[in-house]
Amino acid sequence: MSPLQRGVFLDLATVDRDDLDLSALQNTLPEWRFHSRSSPQQRDARIACAEVIVTNKVVIDADALDAARDLRLICGAATGTNNIDVENARRRGIIVCNARDYATDSVVQHVFAMLLTLVTRLDAYRADIRAGRWSASDQFCLLDHPIRTLAGMRLGIIGWGVLGQATARMARAFGMEVLVAASLNPAHAAASADDACARIPLDTLLAQADVVSLHCPLTAQTRHLIDAAALRRMPPGSLLLNTARGALVDPESLAQHLRNGHLGGAGIDVLEPEPPPPDHPLLAPDIPNLVLTPHTAWAARSARQRVIDQIAANIQAFAAGTPRNVVE
Repeated sequence: MSPLQRGVFLDLATVDRDDLDLSALQNTLPEWRFHSRSSPQQRDARIACAEVIVTNKVVIDADALDAARDLRLICGAATGTNNIDVENARRRGIIVCNARDYATDSVVQHVFAMLLTLVTRLDAYRADIRAGRWSASDQFCLLDHPIRTLAGMRLGIIGWGVLGQATARMARAFGMEVLVAASLNPAHAAASADDACARIPLDTLLAQADVVSLHCPLTAQTRHLIDAAALRRMPPGSLLLNTARGALVDPESLAQHLRNGHLGGAGIDVLEPEPPPPDHPLLAPDIPNLVLTPHTAWAARSARQRVIDQIAANIQAFAAGTPRNVVE
């Protein structure tokens, strides 16, 4: 097999903001073309002569595979590959690789940043200060928003992969009890969690958890997994966290359960679609106790650097005849 020569990165700006070291990636191939972004109209011309395509969110579908005549390797700049027609690529003998476990520390940190913001009512107290309520107070502190402690609370985790398990370890450090949902994948239904966590049915977890944190992939089975019925099962005052995929949660139902006070709050880092339209249900200004962030849980600089380094390692491994991180 002839050595790889030509690569194209279709949407580098989704990973690098001119703050990363790209040298390891640049050194993998003699010829690179780096594009900050690529529109659907630009895609086919840019990949026509590429042997390696790197994409984060640009869709590589059957039409793209037809356009890329010399393509041998597709590298996803993320773990999820729902934007890549993996099955079609496999039929054509094209390897698809992804990046894995690069953002664990960043995501777990973000999960607890949102959770601590909710239980300490940080946003509400900061708003009070800006409104002059502390300066106008007749006592030394404000006590208008009830504060909770994580210690003793039950954290329910849906998705027992690397991120779910890392979140559980951090939760235990805060004194939380961890519940783990039984796998939603029939092929993994018999798998058990570690000795500290017995897997329980999803409905049981929803009914018992003070906090539910989502770490599962988006599939046909998990789309709108957290819908109106699931939210009604959660105890009054409970909290929902989603740093996984936006479509795991029905946004209309979540907005309703926050407005009516059934949920105590939600921390949401992902929406469907992204970027969200201005009229997205969770962008409404009147939703209480919602901490919303723009898909940044993964985005620590160290995590983004690991993505670049993993892509370079994937290309090197493929060139050596020992592909790694292959998506089956």
